[in-house]
Amino acid sequence: MRLSPNSLKPLLLFLPFCAGVFLAADDQTVVVTVLPEVMRDLRVGAGELDRAAWVITGYLVGYTAAMPLMGRVSDRIGHKPAFLWALGIFALGSAAVALSPKLPGLLLGRQPEFSWLVVARVFQAIGGGAVIPVALVAAGQLVPPERRPVAYGLVGASAEAGSIIGPLWGGAVTSWLSWEWAFWLNIPQTLVVAWLIIRTPKATRRPIRLDLPGAFLFATALSLLTLALSRVGKPDAVLYWVAPFTVVAIAAVVWRQARGRDPLVPKNLFRRTSFNAASCAHFLIGAALIIAMVSVPLMANTLFGEGPLQGGLRLLRMSVAVGAGALAGGIVMQKFGPRPVALAGLALCCAGFLSMSRWQLDVQDPWMTVHLVLTGLGFGLLVAPVAERALFRVLDGERGAASAALTVARMVGMTAGLAALTAWGTVRFDGLVAGLPPFSTDPAVQEQISLAASEAGLTVFRGFFVAAAVICAIALAPVLAMSRASDHSKSPLPQGERK
Repeated sequence: MRLSPNSLKPLLLFLPFCAGVFLAADDQTVVVTVLPEVMRDLRVGAGELDRAAWVITGYLVGYTAAMPLMGRVSDRIGHKPAFLWALGIFALGSAAVALSPKLPGLLLGRQPEFSWLVVARVFQAIGGGAVIPVALVAAGQLVPPERRPVAYGLVGASAEAGSIIGPLWGGAVTSWLSWEWAFWLNIPQTLVVAWLIIRTPKATRRPIRLDLPGAFLFATALSLLTLALSRVGKPDAVLYWVAPFTVVAIAAVVWRQARGRDPLVPKNLFRRTSFNAASCAHFLIGAALIIAMVSVPLMANTLFGEGPLQGGLRLLRMSVAVGAGALAGGIVMQKFGPRPVALAGLALCCAGFLSMSRWQLDVQDPWMTVHLVLTGLGFGLLVAPVAERALFRVLDGERGAASAALTVARMVGMTAGLAALTAWGTVRFDGLVAGLPPFSTDPAVQEQISLAASEAGLTVFRGFFVAAAVICAIALAPVLAMSRASDHSKSPLPQGERK
């Protein structure tokens, strides 16, 4: 399909929004390589990794919690000012993260405290979490319907590219400067993106009320759920105290959504089979994706005796394929429609995971790379069809909420998948090594113990990949449902698309 200069102009106007998505995604992963320096400066011991992990977890919580409210803000004030506000919060949060070691001393005369960094990361993530749903809204406003699959693919590719570059960028910055500069440098980049977005067409405002109590309840429920899931692998008193409050908070969110006058997610969306099916598909896709993202580098580190860099490079092969697949899926979908592209994506995911489930301890290239690339391409191909079907014929005043809810479904799926992965994997591994002695002074016996433990670990990881393949197979049902529902929808076209 040939693209004329006139058809390319809307996509070019849309590119600054993709740049904002890239920046936010970059900061999800940049902390991975700067974390050792952060732990040293803020006096967090090597044995306190569960505490240090909140630098990442806090960002993900803020990132996800902000999406529904900011999606609704976009519906109210328009995608352009909403995106600029999100960039402003992100830039201020970046400065707060960079200053966090000094803030306790400047404000209270205290020693550096790790909790200040976590709070700053959460604030930074509120801006970062808004950019993906608002970018999807911008696609609906700036790009004509026939080109939107490409725009959705660009959003997915930008997010993946940011997550890939993040660790490399963090490592490069800390090699030449201090870790704080990984966040200081966000500010000039954000200013450039904001200047480009200011030059885009004016957005439409709508008289929509914001459900601030509902947003607070959602953020509270998400925070409690994340805390509870982080303790599932090793139940303790914190889990037993948090679990009941988590249930109450989730019930309150459901009650507010059902009874609220202007809920975060308009009730009209839940009457659309296509939206419900796409959200369900996105939840399952997120659960399968997190299995690969965690298992591949962890398998490299624990079973293959490779360092963190080598484990990251293994995952990089899949991540690059996700970005390429997202862009290719958006382009191909213009000709073949969403259903064939989505089905091809699920088929590639299943084939990749099943191939990975047959890995041995001596797995080598090129087959390892082939399997990772197959899986990554499959996930990438799913990006544009799911987004397009979820937002198909959604009213302009509901696009922000719909985009946010769709993204939240994936993030919650990743959270649930990670919790299930940790809990089941721990129990499974403990069961497999239950009969093994912990250590032997006999080198031959010790070698047998190590080999048996490695085989047990391999069995666990194979089970992870089989579970991911099963999840992708289950996703076939909502993918087919969203396609059929959208293709035969009787809903009116959104304002601005009616002939």
